[in-house]
Parts: sequence; structure tokens; C-alpha cells
Amino acid sequence: MLKTHLELLTGPVDRALAGRAPWQIVTITTSTVLGLVWLWDLLSEDESLYARARRRFFKLARKIPAVQRKITAEIDKINEGFVKDASQHGAFTTRLPEQGLKQDEILKKVDDYLALGHYRWKEGFLSGGVYYFDPELVKLVTEVYGKASYTNPLHADVFPGVCKMEAEVVRMTATLFNGDQNACGTMTTGGTESIMMACKAYRDYARDVKGITKPNMVLPKTAHTAFDKSAKYFGMYTKTVPVHPDTTEVDIQAMERAINGNTVMLVGSAPNYPYGTIDDIEAIAKLGKKYNIPVHVDACLGGFLIIFMKKAGYSIKPFDFSVDGVTSISADTHKYGFTPKGSSVILYSDKVYRHYQYTVTTEWPGGVYGSPTVNGSRAGGIIAATWATMMNFGLEGYVERTRRIIDTARYIETELRKIDNIYIFGTPATSVVAIGSKDFDIFRLSGELNGLGWNLNSLQFPSGIHICVTHMHTQNGIADKFVADVRSKVALCMQNPEKPVEGKMAIYGVAQEVPDREVVGEFTKCFIDSMYYTVESTN
Repeated sequence: MLKTHLELLTGPVDRALAGRAPWQIVTITTSTVLGLVWLWDLLSEDESLYARARRRFFKLARKIPAVQRKITAEIDKINEGFVKDASQHGAFTTRLPEQGLKQDEILKKVDDYLALGHYRWKEGFLSGGVYYFDPELVKLVTEVYGKASYTNPLHADVFPGVCKMEAEVVRMTATLFNGDQNACGTMTTGGTESIMMACKAYRDYARDVKGITKPNMVLPKTAHTAFDKSAKYFGMYTKTVPVHPDTTEVDIQAMERAINGNTVMLVGSAPNYPYGTIDDIEAIAKLGKKYNIPVHVDACLGGFLIIFMKKAGYSIKPFDFSVDGVTSISADTHKYGFTPKGSSVILYSDKVYRHYQYTVTTEWPGGVYGSPTVNGSRAGGIIAATWATMMNFGLEGYVERTRRIIDTARYIETELRKIDNIYIFGTPATSVVAIGSKDFDIFRLSGELNGLGWNLNSLQFPSGIHICVTHMHTQNGIADKFVADVRSKVALCMQNPEKPVEGKMAIYGVAQEVPDREVVGEFTKCFIDSMYYTVESTN
């Protein structure tokens, strides 16, 4: 029977190659094998053929001289604007002073530098950015940071106290997220590093345990861009799936369709950055259990709100380690944990995942080396300041601030829904309220509000703006002023709804219309470059 089946396969091949010279048979065989390998590589890539062809087309188009000249001209124009902005900050120090400055001179310069910005963030005119400000808390963390400013947990034997503080921050946070005795984690320098550490851990875990060498992650298109950054750092591929247009929550069916044999992690946001909505973490976790894939919950933005919302009297969908299948959570202490900047926590349901986050070198002449996160040396002062802040607020303090923030966010959402010609994206779950319009360019509204001193965040695909409500907005009259300003500026925009956006806000609209996203990326690099301009004095 087996022989008969083999003859059915080999017979046609024998007849096709009959009478051919040996070199021809070798050539045909080699070409066929190489062709099949090439075809397999072509079709097995996670990125679609359309996306690859589109990227290739635009790359070739940018080589056309006329196109190159146009792009260069636009980049030069953008850079000129950034240089002009930088020059308004006065001359820059570009050489180390021959003699050290006196302390009072240094402090005067620091005050001058910090006064360069014109947004009134202490008065609550900033979306996100600064989540809490209290002179007494500043005094506390400044003193604590000073005490621990030269400590480094890399030298655990020298500074065991700082290591104890970090361990306590991680354990307190894990407990707040309903982690059991196996839950563990580390502190990081921010949400991006926390996300990167989770991605590295799951990449290495999948490679070691499952033999996956072309890892991908499946995540909503609203997931934080730090996942894209992680993919670029760690040789992974992001498979983004759509969200429901009405709820702005991830489409679970689309997420399941995106899963394949190379998927090493699934991602859900609690909440997402653009719209402040929470994905269906329970449904994502069920997919993780079904396909044996780790599930990461990104709670970097609102993590230190959602863990207190029930105690503050608000209902919220399950999101933490109480959900079977959730294997890691990222949460920023330096947002609604109100700690100084440079502090976040990455948590795992089990040590097996945290071990894959670590980097260990055993053959270095300098000795056996191991580090838990990206950095080797880490700022013990930030760890101590984070610990001190959490101890200062306590559970009751966080619950009370959470209540004020969510009350304010819900009030703003309710009042904005009463304004004609704008709409709210989805149903905000925490502190972010996103605004859109079908009647005029929403970036006009952002520009008008900017003129009144408000600094909001711009969104794209579709166009929108959002306000991330912080404790700063709970000050008396701030929420009412914001709503009143939105109402008056919407009315102004509707006087001429077809009027195009002007000034810097026009860049956001134009950026969405450029089909070649690499060009938009070049413009973005110009902005990043501008942060490092050092304009020489002309005196």
C-alpha cells in the first residue's frame, strides 16, 4: 500500500525528469527548493504583503529627486521654526565654566530655566503631565531623595535599605492588584520600561519554552506606543487589531483571529491612553488560557486609580490578578501614585516570568553580573522617594484623591455631552475624556483652547483631543472653567465650521493626510532634535 502511494508521487517526477542530464536535475531541484523556501519566507511573515509592498513603494518614491527635494524643503522649514522657538529661551551654556558657580547662582539659574514654560500647570491648565502638587509633599520627597541621592541598589550589599524599600513598593503594589504570594515584580524608571520588560520576558520565555524565534504580540490599536518601541528594540512584531468604533474597546473576535503560532503575548489596556476606556480584560484572559499565551494588562496610565475606585464608590470591570489568565501588569507610581518622575512597577503572577526579564552574564571577566531591568545602576533616591510618597498617602489618602479625580472627570464628561457639535469617544472609565466633532475640525477647538492657556493632547485616526484629569483639576473652579471655555470655543468654531486649522495645530491635521508614514516620522525626529538645540550667544 505504502509503495503504491509512493509511486503515485514519484512517477510524475520521474517522467518529468526523464532524459535530462544530471546537472539539469541538480539545477531544477536546487531552484525548486530555493523557490519554495523563498515563498515560505514571503508568506510566513506577520506583516501582510500589502503592507510590505506599500512600504517598499514609498521607499522607492522617496528616492525620486523631485520628491527628495520637496521633503528636504519641508524638513528645513520645520527645523527653522524649531530653531526660532529655541532661540527664545536665551543663550545656552555650551562649555563647562572655568570656575564652579556659587550655590545661590545655580539656584537662580534653575529658577530661571524652570520659568521658561508659559503653561499654568499649577493652576490646572495641563492635561496629564503633572498629576499632583503639594509643597509639603515636595518638601518630604526632597528631603528623602537627598538622604538617598547617592545610593544604588546595584550594590545591594552596600545599600540593603534601598533594596528593602523597592521590595516593599513592589509587594504593596502587587497586593493592591490582588496578587497572591507568588506575585512579584520590580520597579522601573517609567511605564515604557515596565512595558519593555514585560515584552522582553515573554519573548525570552517563548523562545526558551516554545522555541518561537519570530515572536509577535497581539494588541489593540489603542495600546500604548511603548509596545511598538519594545518590538523595535527586541525584534518582535506588533499585530494590532481594531477597536469597536462606539465603545473604543478592543474587538475580541479580531484579536482571536490575529493569534498564530508565533504569538508570545496578548495585551489589554486598563485604561488606554487615547480614550480612557478599559478593554475586556476577562475576555482577553480567556483567549490567553485557551491558546496558552501570557496576558499583559497595561495599567501604566490609570493603575493607581483603578485599584482604589471600588473603595471610592465607583464600579469598574475586572482587570487585575483576580482575573484568571492575567500574567503581568504595568502600573506607573509616578502618575496617580503621585511620586516623583522616574518611577513605575512591572508585576508578574509568577517568578517564572520575572526570571526571563532579568539579564544575567556569567562569563564576563569582571565577574558574574545580573540586573533586573534595563539599567545596571539605578537611582536609589527615586526608589526611596517613591516609598516615602506611598507611605505618606496610605490607603485612605489614595482613595480620597481617587474619589476627587473621578468625580471631576465624570462631571466634565457629563457637561461636555450637553454641548452640541462635539461628542465623547466611548464611555470613559477613569480620568481621560476624549472629544471629537463631525461638524468642524476638532484641532481648531484645541488651538482656540490653547490660546486660553489650556494644553490638551491631540489624537489621530480619527482626529480628536483629550483631557487627562489629574488632581490638579480638582481645584475649585477649574473643571467649570474648562467646560465653559469649551462651550464658548465650540460656538466660535461653528460660526465658520469650514474654516481650516491655522498655526501649529495644522500640523496634526496634515500629518494624518500624509500616506507615507516614514515622512511623518522624519518630521517627528526634527521635533526630538529640537529638544537638544543649543543656540550660541550672538554677543
